[in-house]
Amino acid sequence: MGSTSAHGEGTTGAGLGRRDLIKRSAALGLVVVPSTGFLSACASGGSETTKGPDKAPVTKENPFGVAKGGKLDVVVFKGGYGDDYAKAWEAAFDKKWGTTSSHLGTQEITAKLQPRFNGGNPPDVVDDSGAQQIKLDVLFKGGQLADLTPVLDAPSLDDPSKKVRDMLIPGTVEQGMQGGKFVSVNYVYTVWGLWYSGKLFKEKGWTPPKTWDEFLAVCTQARDAGIGGLAHQGKFPYYINVAIMDLIAKKGGLDSMKAIDNLEPNAFEGNPVALEAVEAVYEVVEKNLLMPGTNGLTHTESQTAWNQYKAAFITSGSWLENEQLKQTPDDFDMQFLPMPVLGGSKLPFEAVRAGAGEPFIVPEKAANKAAGMEFIRSMLSREWSTLFAQQANSLTIVKDGVDPSVQLRPGTKSAVAALKAAGENTFNYRYPDWYSEMDTEIQNASNELMAKRIQPKEWIKRAQAAVNKATQDPNAKNNRRS
Repeated sequence: MGSTSAHGEGTTGAGLGRRDLIKRSAALGLVVVPSTGFLSACASGGSETTKGPDKAPVTKENPFGVAKGGKLDVVVFKGGYGDDYAKAWEAAFDKKWGTTSSHLGTQEITAKLQPRFNGGNPPDVVDDSGAQQIKLDVLFKGGQLADLTPVLDAPSLDDPSKKVRDMLIPGTVEQGMQGGKFVSVNYVYTVWGLWYSGKLFKEKGWTPPKTWDEFLAVCTQARDAGIGGLAHQGKFPYYINVAIMDLIAKKGGLDSMKAIDNLEPNAFEGNPVALEAVEAVYEVVEKNLLMPGTNGLTHTESQTAWNQYKAAFITSGSWLENEQLKQTPDDFDMQFLPMPVLGGSKLPFEAVRAGAGEPFIVPEKAANKAAGMEFIRSMLSREWSTLFAQQANSLTIVKDGVDPSVQLRPGTKSAVAALKAAGENTFNYRYPDWYSEMDTEIQNASNELMAKRIQPKEWIKRAQAAVNKATQDPNAKNNRRS
């Protein structure tokens, strides 16, 4: 979903319910692990694909040779961003190319698509996100993902003198790499952190905290006022890992983050920064500052309780506002807050985890691969980026990708302001995309931690064991951050 996305399970985000991954980025706790049959089918490539449409001549305007009048098969994760944006895209695409689009919006990505990948007849475009995401590293190892580098090198629809890659926010191409190849377009530019109600804080006279001690103080005031301090999406520990992993990155700097992504032997064990971060989050549990019952709730249940002013804070990515549109009071004034810092942190309070989530892919065996590639190119235009912002209340990886006349909601506006304040101080983890099993094992440890079934030192031990296991992954030698 990211990552990736989380959102919306409904699902899930990393959303998975929602989106991703998160990135969706995504991938939350109760992850559906593809069966051995699926793995072997991926590896063997399944049966022969059905014959695709005839191709048209390749031109600068039609770099992939899309044939007029063909069919386009689109499947998107219907989580926090909904799927109205995709329907708008498909209508625009059909009008331009004379295609006939079929659309499926679902949270059951694995259930709906595993048989199709197995059978060699996958869709042409997939938003592979949510709790039931088919893991990108699994698809890549099975040879199921088309190389999307040609899309990056195609002329931009906004300025044909430039390549598509020149129109993207820096770092987004790296976000879509597996084993050294560009295979997914992580489309939504997401920020992760804490969220609060501007209305509640104004009424209570609380100041948004910048340090962890200030955060605990506000949580304590909330508890004493009969309100939970922190709500978290207990059934999807992806979300509480936003706090843990942000604290590690901000306290230890980018080196602490890269040590985890690069599977270093002291990524967690022997790293005092990691232990301090886990202990800080555990303090919320020990001091009874969690919203009562939050450990047993899904993301949408916790988020709705938070919308009902039953907690001061919640952790999430910037898909939260759109996911909670129906549950959020009109005067709630949703606001984003970077993760407050521990003492002596190397990154400032303003630093935020930000990056591309919600991975879109074109399957290698897509019947209309040319149209799938052109669809992705169209997504990376300002016109389609603005359509997304209007329908999904979120930003994309297209630079200046939203028409200035479009009005943003309070939460999205505050996320944009936070990104501006962060400047160069943004960071993002890669391990959830590269090593999905490691991500799940770390989430499971966090689930135990928040339920007080293990202590911080045991969390560190389990997280390091997950890192050590991931070093056996054949792609580990290619997945390196410098």
